[in-house]
Order: sequence, then C-alpha cells, then structure tokens
Amino acid sequence: MDEFMQAAIDEARQGLAEGGIPIGSVIVHDGRIIGRGHNRRVQQGSAIRHGEMDAFENAGRQPAAVYRAATLYTTLSPCAMCSGAILLYGIRRVIVGENQTFLGEEELLRSRGVSVEVLQDETCIGLMRDFIAASPQLWNEDIGVVDASR
Repeated sequence: MDEFMQAAIDEARQGLAEGGIPIGSVIVHDGRIIGRGHNRRVQQGSAIRHGEMDAFENAGRQPAAVYRAATLYTTLSPCAMCSGAILLYGIRRVIVGENQTFLGEEELLRSRGVSVEVLQDETCIGLMRDFIAASPQLWNEDIGVVDASR
C-alpha cells in the first residue's frame, strides 16, 4: 500500500480511537506530508471538521502553487464541502480510499479538471462499514442526512 494512503488510514484510526468518525486525510507536496487530519466533528463539536478539512487546517496557509502541485489522499470519497475546499485551493489530484460506503462529489471534481483515483481499499471499506453499522445516527449527522428513512 502507498505510504500516503497508509498515513490517511492511520489518521482515520486515530479519529475512531478518539470516539469520532474514522475518516482520515493527508495532503502531500513534493513527496512529503504538509497537512494531515481526521474527522474531528465529534471530538471538537465542529460543524465542518471533516478529515479533509482538518488536513487543510493543519497544512495552514500555503502558496497557491503548493496546493496546485499537491495530492490529497482521503480514506473516503469527499463530500460537497470537502470537494469545495479541494476546488477552492486548486488541488489537482485526489486519491480516494473507497467510495462504496459513500459516494461524494467525485464527478464534480472530475468535471473541474481534478484527477480522481478510487482504490476500493478493503481497510477503508471495513472501517466505514463497521462504523456505519455501529453508529448510524452519528454517520447520518456527518453526511447531512436528517431522516435516513427517506
């Protein structure tokens, strides 16, 4: 497995160990991680701290050229909010661990010129399947589902 996807998985596991949602992300520029993070919505009582958003926050201010040359790794398909940040900061390449448990805005990203590669990694799939089965209400809150029966 790619060392950067493994770093994202490690972040996801850390989030789960903290009582949060197991989604992790890293931003890589010139072969090194410049930002890493995991979903901290539960831990911080945040409305926006998804894994990708946490990685952006931890990468901090970067010149536009850095973000444009970076690759974002995420264990789960990016939602609309995270995809918006990817587009805003000009990330051109996204590596997704899996999109079986949740299909985010991959087509939007592709339509805007972002290269999106989906690995269907069994570890990423297992983390999310287990979490969704154990905590469906928390998962629905995270993805903005008000009533899962609809």
